[in-house]
Amino acid sequence: QVHLVESGGGSVQSGGSLRLSCAASGLTYFRYSMAWFRQLPGKEREGVAGINNIPSTSYADSVKGRFTISQDTDKNTLYLQMNSLKPEDTAMYYCVATNTTVPDVWLLLGHMYDWWGQGTQVTVPS
Repeated sequence: QVHLVESGGGSVQSGGSLRLSCAASGLTYFRYSMAWFRQLPGKEREGVAGINNIPSTSYADSVKGRFTISQDTDKNTLYLQMNSLKPEDTAMYYCVATNTTVPDVWLLLGHMYDWWGQGTQVTVPS
């Protein structure tokens, strides 16, 4: 069983930065994929950034150059560094994971993942 706990959300002014963290337990260290998704009420969830054990990464066009996904394998923690935040980045952010090596072209597809965290809210007032 995989357990994911997100933290680091909050409210930040436009142009500011936040770093989200996801503490993971239960993943196989030699074969896994993790990602960050976000969702606004009433809207479809959107894959933001993903990483696998190779590691390969993938980013949504809307965050390229502003967000960086990284991992600390010693701490079993996934990060999302978010810079130059915009009001349209406001959403609930979820950490997701699976014990498979998802190809980079599929890292932002929600159905590739088996476990989801409870989410952390990011608000960028306009």
